[in-house]
Amino acid sequence: MKRVLGESWAVPSLDSHNRDFFTKGVLTLQRCTQCKHVQHPPEDVCEACQGFELDGFASAGVGRIESVAVVTQSVHPLLADRVPYAIVLVSVEDAPGILVAGNVVGSDADAVRIGDRVRVVFEDATDPRSGEKLAIPQWEVIDA
Repeated sequence: MKRVLGESWAVPSLDSHNRDFFTKGVLTLQRCTQCKHVQHPPEDVCEACQGFELDGFASAGVGRIESVAVVTQSVHPLLADRVPYAIVLVSVEDAPGILVAGNVVGSDADAVRIGDRVRVVFEDATDPRSGEKLAIPQWEVIDA
């Protein structure tokens, strides 16, 4: 999928915590191997049991919009031709308590509503520093 904010917009800086989230092409959240708690954003320590053994949980990538903000004025010249766009917080169905932020694609920004069901889709990008292929999670409305 084409980049929502354009090819000139910055890509995430990858590290050991977020690499799977931005490269797998599956909504990958962090899970504690000891207590099985799923958390996002990723951390060094499990927020439930304080364990240090963490791996990835491959979510089905379906959820509900809990919050929406429609951006109507560009905060940067590179975004001038991208407004309006909707930024959302999504509660993930198979990871209770988890909210994931992202843009909504494929819908008119003004039509996006709290309560809409969404599924994850991925933007293809390349990290200009490393050349690594990225799959940046975004959301599209389903059952509209």
